[in-house]
Amino acid sequence: MSKETEYIDVYGARVHNLKNIDVRIPRNSLTVITGLSGSGKSSLAFDTIFAEGQRRYIETFSAYARNFLGGMERPDIDKITGLSPVISIEQKTTNKNPRSTVGTITEIYDYFRLLFARAGIAYSYVSGERMVKYTEEQVLDLIHKDYVGKRIFILAPLVHSRKGHYRELFEQVRRKGYLYVRVDGEVKEIVHGMKLDRYKNHDIEVVIDKMVVNDKDDKRLSDSVVMAMKQGDGLLTILDADINQARHYSKRLMDPVSGISYKEPAPNNFSFNSPEGACPHCKGLGFVDLIDVDKVIPDPNLSIYEGAIAPLGKYKNTMIFWQIASLLERNELTLKDPVGTIPEDVINEILYGSTERIKIKSSLIHTTSDYFVEYEGLVKYIQMLQDREASATAQKWVEQFSKTAVCPHCHGSRLNQEALSYRIYDKNIQQLADMDIKDLYEWICAVDEHLEEKQKLIATEILKEIRSRLQFLIDVGLDYLSLNRSSVSLSGGESQRIRLATQIGSQLVNVLYILDEPSIGLHQRDNLRLINSLKKLRDAGNTVIVVEHDKDMMLNADYVVDMGPRAGRLGGEVVFQGTPREMLKKDTLTSQYLTGEQKIDVPAKRRKGNGKSIILHGARGNNLKNVDVEFPLGKLICVTGVSGSGKSTLVNETLQPILSQHFYRSLQDPLPYDSIEGMENVDKVVNVDQSPLGRTPRSNPATYTGVFSDIRNLFVSLPEAKIRGYKPGRFSFNVTGGRCEACSGNGYKTIEMNFLPDVLVPCEVCHGKRYNRETLEVRFKGKSIADVLDMTINRAVEFFENIPSILNKIKVLQDVGLGYIKLGQPSTTLSGGESQRVKLATELSKRDTGKTVYILDEPTTGLHFEDIRVLMNVLNRLVDKGNTVIVIEHNLDVIKQADYIIDMGPDGGRNGGQVLSASTPEQVAKSEKGYTPKYLKEELDLYKKGNDSSDKVQ
Repeated sequence: MSKETEYIDVYGARVHNLKNIDVRIPRNSLTVITGLSGSGKSSLAFDTIFAEGQRRYIETFSAYARNFLGGMERPDIDKITGLSPVISIEQKTTNKNPRSTVGTITEIYDYFRLLFARAGIAYSYVSGERMVKYTEEQVLDLIHKDYVGKRIFILAPLVHSRKGHYRELFEQVRRKGYLYVRVDGEVKEIVHGMKLDRYKNHDIEVVIDKMVVNDKDDKRLSDSVVMAMKQGDGLLTILDADINQARHYSKRLMDPVSGISYKEPAPNNFSFNSPEGACPHCKGLGFVDLIDVDKVIPDPNLSIYEGAIAPLGKYKNTMIFWQIASLLERNELTLKDPVGTIPEDVINEILYGSTERIKIKSSLIHTTSDYFVEYEGLVKYIQMLQDREASATAQKWVEQFSKTAVCPHCHGSRLNQEALSYRIYDKNIQQLADMDIKDLYEWICAVDEHLEEKQKLIATEILKEIRSRLQFLIDVGLDYLSLNRSSVSLSGGESQRIRLATQIGSQLVNVLYILDEPSIGLHQRDNLRLINSLKKLRDAGNTVIVVEHDKDMMLNADYVVDMGPRAGRLGGEVVFQGTPREMLKKDTLTSQYLTGEQKIDVPAKRRKGNGKSIILHGARGNNLKNVDVEFPLGKLICVTGVSGSGKSTLVNETLQPILSQHFYRSLQDPLPYDSIEGMENVDKVVNVDQSPLGRTPRSNPATYTGVFSDIRNLFVSLPEAKIRGYKPGRFSFNVTGGRCEACSGNGYKTIEMNFLPDVLVPCEVCHGKRYNRETLEVRFKGKSIADVLDMTINRAVEFFENIPSILNKIKVLQDVGLGYIKLGQPSTTLSGGESQRVKLATELSKRDTGKTVYILDEPTTGLHFEDIRVLMNVLNRLVDKGNTVIVIEHNLDVIKQADYIIDMGPDGGRNGGQVLSASTPEQVAKSEKGYTPKYLKEELDLYKKGNDSSDKVQ
């Protein structure tokens, strides 16, 4: 390898806040880029190295193809040498489609579909018998064997259990020359105009031939069998005329007892995203929206006249009330009877409709005669409004009466009966997809010896492929997930590691991989597995660049690039590049934390709290094992445990929805639990999660925190604005008036790509400023509204130091360590950790009551040691005022500062869901249960020794 190709050299990088830097990264190494949040790590890794690699790839397309793509802008650099093809694995690209699962992302489910289509054994969902299929010769042999000397009817099935009058079908059959049909078990002659009851289910077979079976008529029998197979689409029924007993035969898979047959299996028959395989009731989603009767009739003591039926309200002179009154009258009841006294079958008729037509009296509708109508029920009326065509307001109105429930037909399996009836070694495809990956891997390894010879021949290669992909998922610490786990419910770190496992499985070489904090959401136990997976990727001949804050990852790397010295305008420089061992000898902020010069302090004594608690009894959602948990109030509580041990289920899906429903009548239902006590001790719950602030680039920290309204009011009060008569709307980029109309206030135009993500180009009229010329002429201290939106928070704090209404809100953003982001930065460009801190700052700027519960899910995501110190100061400030902060966290710097730890485990998935210890960090560190105590003890011992991690360097 020549000297030039041994390194990736970046010269003169000036993207975002990078200060014309030069960086050298060795190829075929594991390199960590670290530094404070906002110091330019992502700008270097993603917006410079990855963007240039992608641009060069698109440059290789023909000019014709590039026409459709538009020009990709070259990053602001002098040059990059030694660049390989680049693959980036970011956190933000999680799929929010409910049809996307772990199995579909990793393509393992596709291999299972192929396995079941080619090697699955079909069983009947009616009788449980193994399905059979015959050739025409085998059918003839069986007829000779079973019916010799007997009088038989050879029938071809046409209709199986379907409603209709079938007049056209009988006419068609008569024209073909057939004289008899068997309808619902009775043989009849076809007559002109023959038809059946259209509202009942029918079975119809055409009589192809009647005969006595003997050897002489072999030709006639075989012709009739061929004809019956043709008319019956591969199916045929033999009726013994003497005892009126039928048996079924089929070229396709068929149940010899009941006669049902299956289509020839193909991979898409096992896909819940295809009409062939999906459950017809829930369309392959596994859940349906049902009307919740308790929400429709909240108070059974009221009468319908007084408004017992919430969607209808009090009595009005309308058709639906007349219909309900008529229905009640038929049962000798009135609208003024309390709902609780009305029999259940009548309530069901009101809700789900009546089979009989209802009489509306002529006096009500002012006609000469009574009017008869069909009544379809309240639920149908509400569901009609739920259809997609309904307005957003109607949809919102319906939502308060509906609940999402598991599909009653497929019980959440997403597949139809036929797909679930194929089995391999006594398991159907859904049972395998529901297993934890660890258990599934054990099953796949043991399945060979239970296969038939023919199955073995077909399945060997497919099983090998499935095994290797499952092994990669286990290697990156995801053995607690199942293939059916929806990708919507995955954390950023989990989805990133899934894509990492897919990349390792592709076994490419000479590729540059760039990863964005893959250790998010990982317990220390799983961290080493992840580091080994990255080393495996490196050893295969690839270059791996990781943007990371994790101590172990830095110390295990081959090379470290430390960005700094601070964040935002004060960052963007390389403060160190070299091996981890060399780094420990330097004096950078990161190395100070590694050597123990700087450290996050353990509190001298733990808070006692206010003596009150919230106690949750019998929580059993997902994998929780009927646990009782006490949350002492007035403390900083940390919920710990390995990935998948039930932390989020306990806090985010059980405790938080219970509190939200109690305080805010939230629509989200908590997972099952028995009871909760102590809610009277708190008066507010605030959930600060990592979901984006807004889904569009129009949302930004200024609009989210509400400070933008104050800034606009300030501009309106300026003399220039008053002279021109400007109102606050003039300074909004969301409404016409002051915004640039060429780009509708976006600041850029979107160029749609046919087969790549859309590209954004700055607007040529306003050059990205979002406002028109007249609006920008109004200035405060020489700055226009666009200049203010372009300021970093740190700069804005200095700029607005004399305006308290604005200062108070933005000062808090600075306090939570977000001084480097811009006021108008689109929220789609913020990382999960940054979004969470903007929300935290918004809550901090409000008045707290001292009885609030704050819930945070991994707030240290994307944070450097120094940022964690700042964040912990903010959280401690909240607790010192008497509030309770519940944090789900793996980071030991946070765990060691907690007053109370709830440790879940012992493992992930079905082996988790128990509370192992609940006490102070010192007590938990002494425990023998689970994995957290071991690492916590090491961390507390390290703190006592001065926090020096230098002996851990590889």
